[in-house]
Amino acid sequence: MGNRSNYNRGIWGWALYDWANSAFATTVMAGFFPLFFKQYWASDIPASESTFYLGLSNAVASLVIVILAPLLGAIADSSGRRKRFLLLFALLGICTVSGFYFIAKGEWQIALMLYVLSAIGFSGSIVFYDSLITKITTATQIDKVSALGYALGYLGGGILFSLNVAMTLWPETFGLADSAEAVKVSFIMVACWWALFSIPLILWVHEPTKGSQPGIFKAMGKGVKQLWDTFGKIRQLRVVLYFLIGYWCYIDAVDTVVRMAVDYGLALGFPSESLIIALLITQFIGFPSAVVFGHLGTRFGPKIGIYIAIGVYVLIILWASQMQSVTEFYGLAIGIGLVQGGIQSLSRSLYARIIPSDKSGEFFGFYNMMGKFAAVLGPLMVGAVSLATGDPRLSILSLLILFALGFWFLSRVDISEGEAMAKRL
Repeated sequence: MGNRSNYNRGIWGWALYDWANSAFATTVMAGFFPLFFKQYWASDIPASESTFYLGLSNAVASLVIVILAPLLGAIADSSGRRKRFLLLFALLGICTVSGFYFIAKGEWQIALMLYVLSAIGFSGSIVFYDSLITKITTATQIDKVSALGYALGYLGGGILFSLNVAMTLWPETFGLADSAEAVKVSFIMVACWWALFSIPLILWVHEPTKGSQPGIFKAMGKGVKQLWDTFGKIRQLRVVLYFLIGYWCYIDAVDTVVRMAVDYGLALGFPSESLIIALLITQFIGFPSAVVFGHLGTRFGPKIGIYIAIGVYVLIILWASQMQSVTEFYGLAIGIGLVQGGIQSLSRSLYARIIPSDKSGEFFGFYNMMGKFAAVLGPLMVGAVSLATGDPRLSILSLLILFALGFWFLSRVDISEGEAMAKRL
């Protein structure tokens, strides 16, 4: 019974880290930082310039993780220090987010520097967080556990973001001078939330230790060798390769829908207040829906669940191309919330099934690298069609190509073959 209790605590400790870091994803990345950067820190420079610098900063942060993720994962595998690396990156994110509070108006260069570091901390910690899933659960429960993490992430991020939005709308109610102070306090709250809810992972998640752990430099050497060996074995990992290509295609389309939704709504003339409400709707719908998809994956298999999610996204794209009212935009937000967490959680659990458990850090480094490359081709396609036709409704339809490609490559993934291959490597 004691072992069972520790096992359950390990799962909850792991899942609560999603609750912890999602505060950064919602309040900072998706919510306040882009807006506050343009209207406060960079208010003295032209809007086109601030947009360029913000986009460049996002690209730099993503590129750093793309380059480092597989290598860091390999190093963590060779040293048995996934949890330690996770906490190191989380600490980087927490400290830099706290620094936002002290940045004065007009100091946009400092704001961007801290933002890049915080984004690296956030994304870097996710590499090791994802890889720990193979250490805290079994193959039969992995779909539910993965879904639990995403579900708590949607709920936790949504709760804090709701409070932060209320603080900016009615600052005097919270004893704050104005909306600017409310946003700065929100950044401090994100750091505290992230730190506080990382404690269960620190206390309850116990990574199996390797006999004698090598020093950091020796671990780096072993990590580089392990990474090179994996590249050499890529022909033996056909199932993993098919999945990663398919995942890149459909998650690119998913991320594009998420990132372009607000811009699309603005292009159709919808008020910004309505778009914020839609974002909150997606967060709270995503909580129960991710749990449901976890049970769906356990009963029918993760591929079936991903197929269903892709089908719903196709309907969402078709609906969005004909949308006329804000009410329909809310319906769109509900539809996205129903499947967004599901397709993310089942993709993670399917991937965890077909990779070698003792190399999970390295393989999830590749997985997260593909995730960082996502939302590159999709926005380019949307932008190119919009530029060529001048019609945002037609541009959104181009994403159907990515969903179709993702569906086809996923259909080539034989989970049983992948699981057998993973055991042999």
